[in-house]
Amino acid sequence: MRVAADAKLTPRAVVLLSGGLDSATALAVARRDGFECFALSFDYGQRHRSELDAAARVAKALGAFAHKVVTLDLRTIGGSALTDDAIAVPQRSVAARTDDVIPVTYVPARNTVFLAIALGWAEVLGARDLYIGVNAVDYSGYPDCRPEFIAKFAELASLATRAGAEGGRFAVHTPLIALAKHEIVRLGSTQGVDYAMTVSCYQADSEGRACGACDSCRFRKEGFAAAGIPDPTRYA
Repeated sequence: MRVAADAKLTPRAVVLLSGGLDSATALAVARRDGFECFALSFDYGQRHRSELDAAARVAKALGAFAHKVVTLDLRTIGGSALTDDAIAVPQRSVAARTDDVIPVTYVPARNTVFLAIALGWAEVLGARDLYIGVNAVDYSGYPDCRPEFIAKFAELASLATRAGAEGGRFAVHTPLIALAKHEIVRLGSTQGVDYAMTVSCYQADSEGRACGACDSCRFRKEGFAAAGIPDPTRYA
């Protein structure tokens, strides 16, 4: 597969694709926006590795031009229930918290690392657009999902790259950042996303079946219910 910067006139975008509901929707939106989409997933030692199988299904179904999986071992630093089996995935509701403590499902610097690698691939491809399905409404309070973070990363992208030094400017698209989960579900449904292919659960089993009790499952279930769309999630 040739991926030189002048290979096609269609603009290119690198889309972070975890295999979950939000990232699948972001990929569909990037395609709607007219981009040739290069999907990027990470095998970072997450306990819910079945999401990678979901990412492959979604990339194919939504017509990604390419799908790359980068291996990173974030278990070597741990610090998260998603990368350290000694830390349990919490079952209580985020809405029930009365403090501002960031939950243990936060993976230290994950979106910073992922976007940095996406930026590198974008520069190789001659792409100037990145898509990420972060959300600042129905989410678990992660600092790297906030608009402030995205804005600063876009600034960094133009400072840290040869393309930026030569006058290029990168855009980090966050089409879901201000949407409630039910609005995301409705948006994706209009763009042909088959959510039965996606895996959102923090501790999905090897077959992609969800626990139904973690924060991610709760947000997902409530989103389908509020959207009035049947929930296609498979539960263990």
